[in-house]
Formats: sequence, structure tokens, C-alpha cells
Amino acid sequence: MNALVTLDGSAAPLFEADVNTDTIAPLYRESKGGAAKAGERTQDELAHNLFRNRRFDDAGNELPFILNQRPFRNAQFLIGGPNFACGSSRETAATMLAAFGIRCVIAPSIAGIFFDNCFRNGMLPLTLEQGVVEDLARQAASGAAFKLDIASGILTPPQSAPIAFTLPAFRREALLTGADEIAVTLTRSADIAAYRTHVRCERPWEVSL
Repeated sequence: MNALVTLDGSAAPLFEADVNTDTIAPLYRESKGGAAKAGERTQDELAHNLFRNRRFDDAGNELPFILNQRPFRNAQFLIGGPNFACGSSRETAATMLAAFGIRCVIAPSIAGIFFDNCFRNGMLPLTLEQGVVEDLARQAASGAAFKLDIASGILTPPQSAPIAFTLPAFRREALLTGADEIAVTLTRSADIAAYRTHVRCERPWEVSL
């Protein structure tokens, strides 16, 4: 996946409660050849189908949804409401957002499976207090740029003070390097070997490593 070190761009304000994964990533319509498998879809297809039922009518014409409006057609942040990405566990909710170009989702609360899927797709899911997110959505409406620095743990809104955040070291390393969970784990081979040695000595009857 692509590393996420810094981000600079507009934030699409979608401050609505309970926006679910079926809305974010609607199922592909069946074709004569059947529905395409996730791995067979191009990035353009994934991006086009993001929020498809809210972005297009049945004839394919654009609707006045936030991601169809300038400058949010090129948004890199999405500001959601409480319980964002609730519902089913489909990973395409994250992959479609990433394909569209959104690398950071900010909300008061984010569903757990989607939260994990964001990191697997090189995205930052950031939860902040509801009042703070409401203010960020207000600032975002102008289209002014937000700035994100993963290494420093700083989100800089266009009209207010920088906001500090922390990430677990494992998650932070994965975003900064673009490595997946297995690759990050393998960088800790010395720690894993030391743990195995310790466990063999301490509880030889319990494990066989």
C-alpha cells in the first residue's frame, strides 16, 4: 500500500450520524457476466462506485452530493458524524474511499472493523470529540486545506489551532512505511525470538515454539 506521511487538501464535510458501509460501498450491480470480484475492479471503478447511490441517479447523472461538488471532488479528508461506517464488515468501504483519494477519515466515533480496515488501506481513521469534529466540519465547508503530519502526530485545520493525536507504534510505522501488518511484524524478528526463548525457559510445559 502507499505510505501516508503527510497530507494536504480539502476535507469533505459529511457530518451525518450512522453513515453505514452499505451506503459508502454499495454492492456492484449484477451484469451479464456476474458481479466482478473485488480484486478484479480497477481503481477508477472503485472510486466511481464510492457512495454511488448518493452520487448518481439510475441513469448515471450526478446528484448534488458533497463529493460531486468542487473542491470536494478531490477531497483527501472526509469529516463524518457519529458511528461512521457502521453496519456490515465489507472492506470495500475503505478501499473505495482510498481509491477516490481520501486518506484520512475524521469522526466522533468510527465502527471498529472499518477502523482497522482503514489502516490496511493506508488511511488514518481519527476520532475526536464531537464538538471538535462539528467545528472541523464547519471549517471544511469553505474548501480550505487541512494538513496532516503522521510523524509529528499533528492535524492542522485551516482556521483553528493544531490538534495533536497519538497512534500505537505499530500503526504509525505501517502508515509511514506503507508496509502491511505482516511486513511490520517481521521487522520485530529479534523481539519475537527473545520472547520465544523466554517462554521456553519459563513455561516449557505450556508451549512448543
